[in-house]
Amino acid sequence: MDDISQDNPQAPSPQTLQGKVALVTGGTSGIGRAAALAFARRGASVLVVGRDAARGDAVAAACAAHGPAAGFFRADVTCLAEVQAMVEAAVERFGRLDIAFNNAGWQEPRAPLAEQPDEAFETAFATNVRALFHAMKAQIAIMLRQGGGVIVNNASVSGVRNPNPGLALYSASKAAAISLTRSAAMEYAPLGIRINAVSPGRIVTPMMLASKIADMGAVAAGLPARRMGQPEEVAEAVAWLASDAASFVFGHNLCCDGGFLAQ
Repeated sequence: MDDISQDNPQAPSPQTLQGKVALVTGGTSGIGRAAALAFARRGASVLVVGRDAARGDAVAAACAAHGPAAGFFRADVTCLAEVQAMVEAAVERFGRLDIAFNNAGWQEPRAPLAEQPDEAFETAFATNVRALFHAMKAQIAIMLRQGGGVIVNNASVSGVRNPNPGLALYSASKAAAISLTRSAAMEYAPLGIRINAVSPGRIVTPMMLASKIADMGAVAAGLPARRMGQPEEVAEAVAWLASDAASFVFGHNLCCDGGFLAQ
């Protein structure tokens, strides 16, 4: 008999996250906050991770208003012990870990490469690469034990093509994050873990606003979309990658950039 489940109006949407547990780093603002809420609206329990407890508790409360359960865990992702603790906290609180959105990132103050201090290099790669490595190690270990899971890493269009003079370290670290994502995806796809990346570009976030772009209007006008993007638009892409609707997507870097890379 043919499989007609796709025609059944009572069949669950492949984008539902009902019964899933999601962890979001950098979840107290911007894209992380929007993704946590997107997960909750689709039925997932959410652990919001960040360094600001007041903001984190507020995001968790907003998630709990939509989803079955949510909580906040304070962690600095550049600290290995705290990265391991956040993953353990998700399992202890909710019983498992199905989805991880590694969103925390850092961008150096604008300056030409020769003027960047060593400390900026260390912070960029500690936050955008080493922390991602440690997070995936801990998340993969849990997902292997439970038989599968999904990881989405937040990269950037800067890791594909650098649109930002003065941000060479950020761009280099995000290129490394994309490569790390693809390598991990190929290693763990046969074991039931889907790993992908999302690369935002020109999104109105606290990081974008702090970058001191002189003319946001000119930046928006230079995009095919003729506008800046919103965190919620990236969050929808992340939620799709995390869902069964993207079940055949492995090692992909989904660019949400208003057409920037297509130019």
